[in-house]
Amino acid sequence: MSSLSILHTSDLHNRLSVNAEKFIENEYKSMPNVLLLDSGDAIRSGNICFNILGERILKKLSSLNYDAMAMGNREFHFSHIGLKSKLKNAGFPILSANLRSDTIDIKSVIQPYIIKSIGNINIGVFGLTVPMITKNMFVSKLSPFYFDNPIDSAKNIIKELKPKCNIIIALTHIGIDCDMKLAQNTDDIDIILGGHSHTIQPELLKINNTYISHSGYWGEYLSRINLTFAECGIISAEKHNINLKN
Repeated sequence: MSSLSILHTSDLHNRLSVNAEKFIENEYKSMPNVLLLDSGDAIRSGNICFNILGERILKKLSSLNYDAMAMGNREFHFSHIGLKSKLKNAGFPILSANLRSDTIDIKSVIQPYIIKSIGNINIGVFGLTVPMITKNMFVSKLSPFYFDNPIDSAKNIIKELKPKCNIIIALTHIGIDCDMKLAQNTDDIDIILGGHSHTIQPELLKINNTYISHSGYWGEYLSRINLTFAECGIISAEKHNINLKN
């Protein structure tokens, strides 16, 4: 058996305090097997304007050694230059398995998933984003990007990850209700780490064989999830919410 700790944040909206940064840094350094993940909307910018110099908080998260972040609606931009500018300061993968383009190589700015190895265990982490533009919307004619249905995209990406991974994590920015539907309508997701709905969830929710966790908003909480697992998957899971405002 092996152990893994996941440190999770979401919906920071550029409000991560210096004390919170230091606490996350110390927690991360104190753990031998750890993933540091965020479920999106780390930045405060809207979907029209963007800073050509990039977003300062993504530099902060990079310095804290985040392993990956789901792309939130705040990180998305309908133009290619806007999207690249918003994400340019991220020194870690930004994930969205349901973002599509017929004209641009999506993987030049966004990855669908990453695979991390801890010992002899492979952990797949894929991202999902709340659809901002779909094929049947008029604005899709003005943008090179559109989003597929998150649950359909999850089913496809799980098929790709399952032969390669012992544990599959969905890092989502689709809200707690959609996360529950995702757990109900898919197999083989071990844990969903969600955002977008600003849900403060004190304990893990389990639907079928999938755990669901949300970590609040504005940098008020850091979730620490301790997993015990074997090659067959997760054996036990427990969650602690740490108040970063204290």
